Amino acid sequence: MNKANIIIIGAGLSGLMIAYLLQKKGLEVILLEADKRIGGRIQTIIGPTGVTMEMGATWFSNPHQNLIALLDEFKIAYFKQHTQGISFFETMSFVPPQKFEISDTEESSYRIVGGTAKLIEKLTAEVEIHNIKTQTKVTAIKEVGNHLEVTTSDGSQYLGDKVISTLPPHLLVQTILFEPILPDSIRQLARKTHTWMGESIKFAVEYASPFWRENNYSGTLYSQACIIQEMYDHSTADNIGYALKGFLNGGTYTLSAEERKEQAILQLTKLFGAEAGNYVEYHEKVWREEPLTFFPYEHLLMGHENNGHPEYNKPFLNNKLYISGSETASKNPGYMEGAIVAAKNIAAQF
Repeated sequence: MNKANIIIIGAGLSGLMIAYLLQKKGLEVILLEADKRIGGRIQTIIGPTGVTMEMGATWFSNPHQNLIALLDEFKIAYFKQHTQGISFFETMSFVPPQKFEISDTEESSYRIVGGTAKLIEKLTAEVEIHNIKTQTKVTAIKEVGNHLEVTTSDGSQYLGDKVISTLPPHLLVQTILFEPILPDSIRQLARKTHTWMGESIKFAVEYASPFWRENNYSGTLYSQACIIQEMYDHSTADNIGYALKGFLNGGTYTLSAEERKEQAILQLTKLFGAEAGNYVEYHEKVWREEPLTFFPYEHLLMGHENNGHPEYNKPFLNNKLYISGSETASKNPGYMEGAIVAAKNIAAQF
């Protein structure tokens, strides 16, 4: 049986950050990641033209000081989101969109040079890959004396002094069996805790050139009328890779990928003209189709509902089980900043 001081479930930003901080304290950690890739809800893809596109967490701003401090510590560069030019706001499909320009006085959003995955890559290198077990899905956690026994889908078992879960709380209580059973209060709370990114459909359209910039458009769109609800210029920091990227209406997960693409391109061509139809490739990520991230809710939940609830600050199973992750953060829950805040909160208890 594999043994460690600390077993961390999930190798996303929060899990990796917890491991990084605990290793600095001299503790032995093992990270168990159900997916074949590391990063959780951070996923940077690279298109045929070389442009990097975020299918998960993307932006941050000056108030996110814990994230910015970590980027500075690792010497990871970031840059201001492009917003110069004419932006669009669609209120109804049968009226022309409103046009506006974003003031330079507004709070700036930033992106990481080379993609958000650069942060995951750096943390993985610091934690060391041999401490991370991918394709290792946890199915049960059992209290055995002064330890917790963690069982995975292939029957393997790990024994830890402490276990820290960084799964979305709703996913945690729906997919892992506990012995003894967790208190009803935390199980009910977790079932009513919104999963960040869970209903999101991220999309990006890759282009050979930034035609919108050449026509004095910012690439920013807000819409209440069509499939694309929010969109921004997603060109690279060095401006050699070009894309438009944002969110599709979450309810369109019932459509096929081809149907969503057709509607998105139609909306873009109506806004920008025929040039928008001359794209290199269309990309999308339907997060509710990721069973290792999202578990369907029993009841309708509002965005960020119960994120940062104080009950998540308590350990369980006789102080051996901790529930962490972005949804549990006391500040900025449901964002990259929240993931780091949650990690620091947990690491401070060891």
